Amino acid sequence: MFDGRFRVRSLWTLLLLPLLAVTGCESMGPGTVTRDRFDYAGAVGESWKTQMLLNLVKIRYGDIPVFMDVGNVVAGYSLQRTLSTTGSFNTFNQGAPFQAITGALGPTASVTYNDSPTITYTPLQGERFARSIMGSIPPQSVMNVLQAGFPVDVVFRLAVQSVNGIDNRRVAGGISREHVRPANPQFYVLIEQLQRIQNSGDIGVRVGPKGDSLTLVFRRSHSAAVRQAVRNVTNILNIDPEAKEFTIVFGAVPSNNKEIAMVTRSIFEVLLDIASTIAVPETHVTERRVGSTPEGDLGPLGTIAPLIKITSSSEKPGDPFVAIPYHGHWFSIDDRDPASKNLFSFILLLFTFVETGSKDIVPVLSIPTTR
Repeated sequence: MFDGRFRVRSLWTLLLLPLLAVTGCESMGPGTVTRDRFDYAGAVGESWKTQMLLNLVKIRYGDIPVFMDVGNVVAGYSLQRTLSTTGSFNTFNQGAPFQAITGALGPTASVTYNDSPTITYTPLQGERFARSIMGSIPPQSVMNVLQAGFPVDVVFRLAVQSVNGIDNRRVAGGISREHVRPANPQFYVLIEQLQRIQNSGDIGVRVGPKGDSLTLVFRRSHSAAVRQAVRNVTNILNIDPEAKEFTIVFGAVPSNNKEIAMVTRSIFEVLLDIASTIAVPETHVTERRVGSTPEGDLGPLGTIAPLIKITSSSEKPGDPFVAIPYHGHWFSIDDRDPASKNLFSFILLLFTFVETGSKDIVPVLSIPTTR
């Protein structure tokens, strides 16, 4: 009899040990970090691109642009595995074999997996919208971009409205030919000469110790071509040709010949200028859904090409860098157009340069944890 009871207890022990091993919750945290960071970064980046292109197209059509930030992304996972067993056992002192064990066993297994991300969206509006979209880009941010190596001809065409009274192209109100004022031809000569100096590395920027002053410095160059380019710049801007340092201020007119007055654009003006170059379907122009695309300015070497090429088609493009549907057509940037891709990415980066002032209040999230 004792031997039979021992067999029953041993059998129950063998059945319960696997249950203890497989029942409970398992942490999935460390193994998901690399995958989640890659996946969410890619998804947020793609949404940022499509949102920007959609807003450019909406501006082109006189529609209202809407900017929605992804405030927080919190991924939560849990994996629960359960195995249960029900049964009954009996021993018999008689019969063959002696003290045999009989009974019934009914196992049940289940696996529960939960993926519950929490994503917070914040619309850009109110004071933050006015500061980020409608406020002028600080001149120091423009100079910092140049110091980082971005070409001056692109940066000035995109972010600067005038330098010492020499105007860049301006798009006002609705986008059509009558709403576009061409740039002063000298503006294109100016940025071409500045680009030559930048390529030589003989131009730099100095910021005051408290960040309250900005100075443009022309280094003494051994190249005759660069020295001539510097003289051309000083002549165009009507500044002291003997000076090598010039204070940069925000404004339309300088107060002396050692000062460079710069009026920078707002992000909205940047978007308005870029949107004006989007190639729209002729049927939409005929139907008066949108104005015709303005012609390019005339520069020293002929017509100035747009900084970016955004095209439209009736079918979804096969290999786009970014593409969005709007009014029954597809608008896209070709993935084989590196200049347009770089310019588009630069526009996205401009948003980070205009985030000034107090920090936004970030929503506090309570994330449940599973032990």
